[in-house]
Amino acid sequence: MIMKDNQKNTGFNGRQFALWMTALILGGILGTLGIGWLNEFFNFIASVYTRLFQFVAVPTIALAVTTTLALLGTRKNTGRIFLHTIMYTLLTTAVAALVGLLLFKLIEPGNLPADVIQQGNTNVPENLGTISYYSHILSVIPNNILLPFSSGNVLSILLVAVAVGLVLAMKKESENIQVLLKGILGMQEVLFALIKGLVWTLPFGIAAFAAQLSAQVSAGFIIGSLGKYTAVVLGGNLIQFFIVLPLFLLIRGINPLRVFRCMLPAVLMALFTKSSAATLPVTVASAENNLKAKEEVARFVLPICCTINMNGCAAFILVTSLFVMQNGGWTLTLPIVMLWLFISIVSAIGNAGVPMGCYFLTLSLMSGIQAPIGILGIILPIYTIIDMIETAENVWSDSCVCAMVDKTLSAGMEPPVKI
Repeated sequence: MIMKDNQKNTGFNGRQFALWMTALILGGILGTLGIGWLNEFFNFIASVYTRLFQFVAVPTIALAVTTTLALLGTRKNTGRIFLHTIMYTLLTTAVAALVGLLLFKLIEPGNLPADVIQQGNTNVPENLGTISYYSHILSVIPNNILLPFSSGNVLSILLVAVAVGLVLAMKKESENIQVLLKGILGMQEVLFALIKGLVWTLPFGIAAFAAQLSAQVSAGFIIGSLGKYTAVVLGGNLIQFFIVLPLFLLIRGINPLRVFRCMLPAVLMALFTKSSAATLPVTVASAENNLKAKEEVARFVLPICCTINMNGCAAFILVTSLFVMQNGGWTLTLPIVMLWLFISIVSAIGNAGVPMGCYFLTLSLMSGIQAPIGILGIILPIYTIIDMIETAENVWSDSCVCAMVDKTLSAGMEPPVKI
């Protein structure tokens, strides 16, 4: 299978860790100097890396899910991996939303002045307030074979990949299908070789991302906060990241420090790109090479998780929705809170792993109930920081789910079919 010959020497060792940290610190320092041409150069490098990883993200999702399903087929491995992935995803997502809810009740952010909310309406992105949730669901169903790939619609790509993979598994006795599958596996081998090269050069990208962020902070583009509301959102993310998810791993008998060290490249990449989908190539490579997760687990679990396992998004949707409704005069009774807890979990699962995906989805939900969406305009200037932390948490949660599924299924797994 792909990259097997190189796995022995590709662990994320101390030297690599030092290199990543050096790039992070150096970029952060250079970004604060305020040198125009240097900041412009870093913006260019950051854009290059973002585009490159977006370029490989789409085929990574499609090929990884297609080949894994085709090789595992309809045997019990496939069902077990999928069921355990869904179980851990629902558990971690529900707990993330509950943590956000408890912090919201504990800290009790107050209402904003009406004139401030009115001013926030000018910051709400145009035409987004009228997007219906039905439109979001309908956009997942492709009407031609190229549209999901050209538009980068993660859920559509996953839907197509699952369908094609299952057909290949059911028709694997056909000689033509075997030839086609060998070609697809060859494409995947080339793709992972490209990903390996990108990961090797990523310290340059990390330095550029760090410089870009520090320059924005120094220039005052990321300013202020909404006090208690921001404390609830960020506090919930940090509790989920550093306490809840490690506890899940410890319960399963897995060392969370080892998992974090192995998956650090993906977590850092997510922090700066703000996209679970764009980070997926690094997540898969880190899981296979550093964490030593089984290929059939990593390449099936992680593409699914980057689409549906949105811990940070669930907490953001719930907390922000309650905050907006409270400012709109809603009485937050227990039934209403429980309803929106359920809505936040379901909405997070259906959200796309792209930058600001949570923000747009929450805006759509609040617009649908005629809530004061001007508050989302007030939140917008600080959402960059929220989005960074949420995405890092989402990818860390994906990594934890992958580790738990791999540990759970490590005994008694049938080997994949050889083509």
